[in-house]
Amino acid sequence: MSYTSEQLKGLSLFYKNQLLNNTITFWFPRSIDEEYGGYLFMRDADGSLIDDDKAVWIQGRGAWLLSTLCNTVEHRKEWLDWAKSGIDFLNKYGFDADGQMFFHVTRSGQPIRKRRYYFSETFAVIANAAYAKASGDEQAAEKARYLFGKCIEYSTTPGLLPAKFTKTRPTKGIGVPMIMMNTAQQLRETIGDPRCDEWISIWIEEIKNDFVKDDIKCVMEQVAPDGSIVDHIDGRTLNPGHAIEGAWFILHEAKYRNNDPELIALGCKMLDYMWERGWDKQHGGILYFKDVYDKPVQEYWQDMKFWWPHNETIIATLLAYTLTGDEKYARWHKLVHNYSYEKFHDKENGEWFGYLHRDGSLAQTAKGNMFKGPFHLPRQEWYCAQLLQGLGY
Repeated sequence: MSYTSEQLKGLSLFYKNQLLNNTITFWFPRSIDEEYGGYLFMRDADGSLIDDDKAVWIQGRGAWLLSTLCNTVEHRKEWLDWAKSGIDFLNKYGFDADGQMFFHVTRSGQPIRKRRYYFSETFAVIANAAYAKASGDEQAAEKARYLFGKCIEYSTTPGLLPAKFTKTRPTKGIGVPMIMMNTAQQLRETIGDPRCDEWISIWIEEIKNDFVKDDIKCVMEQVAPDGSIVDHIDGRTLNPGHAIEGAWFILHEAKYRNNDPELIALGCKMLDYMWERGWDKQHGGILYFKDVYDKPVQEYWQDMKFWWPHNETIIATLLAYTLTGDEKYARWHKLVHNYSYEKFHDKENGEWFGYLHRDGSLAQTAKGNMFKGPFHLPRQEWYCAQLLQGLGY
């Protein structure tokens, strides 16, 4: 069951229309904070405000999205102005005196919480880089390149940031090479940086060698420093949607490298392994957590359906199909696309709900909170539209 040219043209138009006339319009302009700058993203189904605190991650993600739309869709003044609001807030209030970024601030930018990792910094990199390209702002470009260097330093210097765990049972997560790879890809494709290609290759090798387990057909979420499986509850817990996100980052790199066959094979293998483990054959959708040995999972939300794994799987299956022509990926893409736009999409108010029970019923109505905002869904719709348009659809 492959896609016809007409069907691919229809998908291209669908994703672009959803992005510009349903998703973006839910968030903007209502989320622009005219008093303090930045964005008010914690919103209920109808767009009403739940909380006026600001998640630093999503301030960066919002500015990245608006800047990226300027760079790739249309250079609209309002998008650029709104992006500048986020960039200015992020760079003014996002950093502690020690240079590390916060995770959670008040509406006016007063700090509430820092975390032990540097994901706020990675989103600040892509936001500043995309904004620099859209605006020509050299300070933003310098900020992006400086922060990218800091992220490399954080990721390669043990003890530079406070440890979450003791040294009794050391582990490392796939999240670091994944987010660093995608950060480098974004930086390279906006303002460029000579460090990107080499580091992307290093992070891909780490994922391939330490996290992809061909013997059990699995992509691990965390492993011991030598890549071995840590046979305890935390070490056995898989996040299929996250691994599938990593798969499409690698497929994207394959496409960038003139359809590199080894990277296509690696990305498709990761997608294959985690579709098999993550797709709910009874109810449809991607399960949130699984145990690598099918033992009980500790987290109580393990069988819920969260919005973002579905966004990542929509991208991964469409990208795998366009790179390989394998009908299996067209079939999977139809399954996850149809499930997602039926179950998550709010046809009355726009955008997607974030959280469903296993059977697909709505768990709660929030569209925005500390972790959900205008990123995974609009990135998916933007990426798929750009992918298909680039192929002539």
